Amino acid sequence: MSADLAGLYPLRLTTTAKSLVFGGHAIARRLGKAGIPDWSIAETWECSDVDGAGSVVTAGPLAGLPLRQVVLDHPGALMGAGWSGRYFPVLTKFIDATGALPVHLHADDEAARRLEGRPNGKTEAWHILDASPGATALCGVKAGVTAGQLRAALEAQDFDAVLRRLPVRAGETLYVPGGTLHSFGPDTLVYEVEQTSDIQQHAMRWKMEDGSPVGDAEFGANLDMLMRQVDLGSRPDFTPGLSIAVGDGVQRVFLCASPFFALERWRAGTAEPLRHSFATAQILSNVGAPVRVRTGVWSEELGRAESLLLPAACGEVEITGPADVLFGYLPDLDRDVCGPLLEAGYPLPLIAALGAGMGASGADTRES
Repeated sequence: MSADLAGLYPLRLTTTAKSLVFGGHAIARRLGKAGIPDWSIAETWECSDVDGAGSVVTAGPLAGLPLRQVVLDHPGALMGAGWSGRYFPVLTKFIDATGALPVHLHADDEAARRLEGRPNGKTEAWHILDASPGATALCGVKAGVTAGQLRAALEAQDFDAVLRRLPVRAGETLYVPGGTLHSFGPDTLVYEVEQTSDIQQHAMRWKMEDGSPVGDAEFGANLDMLMRQVDLGSRPDFTPGLSIAVGDGVQRVFLCASPFFALERWRAGTAEPLRHSFATAQILSNVGAPVRVRTGVWSEELGRAESLLLPAACGEVEITGPADVLFGYLPDLDRDVCGPLLEAGYPLPLIAALGAGMGASGADTRES
């Protein structure tokens, strides 16, 4: 179905810029993103339907309409046949960890519903765009650490005593299930894809909004809730992704995948354009030089570090190279991930290492 016949078209969205204590100027100066404030920025929310920080359409006939309303008005055309939901299910961000992020976790779905009164938790994945030599991340509790030992170390702010410290390299991706304690930075630039949620529990004695101290009573309450949500057995590792050649000088890399989201990185030279067919909404984020994007009769330039939401009704997109772009989406795992990778010769255990739930049926992955 073409975008014009469906009443939808590629959507340019407002970006929410977050000024947090660990941020810097890398999103503007290293990625080249324009239109954000000229002060320390930690995150830009590229496509968001989080309550209170939802994206709004900025161009075309739907200009001024919140993304939430587009979801409600055009669920099938936006998300694909058979989808139903009350909000857009995937959140994407650029994150500048000029400083280290606070040690924190996000509840998984079960804990979010039981303890936080929220419809879902927040599993996420980090794709490393750039990192200084020797950069590391904290992710997961060391094997053998008990809940008591973890609580004591968090109270003492002795994170390396109980948390795994992993090397960080540009081009790799880490899938982080809900309940996993984590942090990354300093001097690390990340593209993050996650469930639509801003739920989190921190283990710090300072607030990430302004660095102000957290009092003893609040700190103790924060740790109480964190300990009720932490998964002591979650120990994910970075992966380089799985690559498929799809044309002359065109490369497709599956970076991560689960029932909650998938992320791919595509690169193209000048021998032929990047051509991608899809049946679910795609969050297209440009991490290279400006490119020309075409779908149906629609054609526009996508600048550095800009994003575009391609409705499922578009069906296909063509991008003129040289190009270096990311596609984030809610997958039908069998159709969108396992099928192409199995056809390319990858074994199931290697595919499963991209995330979680790779045995789930398409029906399981299309509800939010």
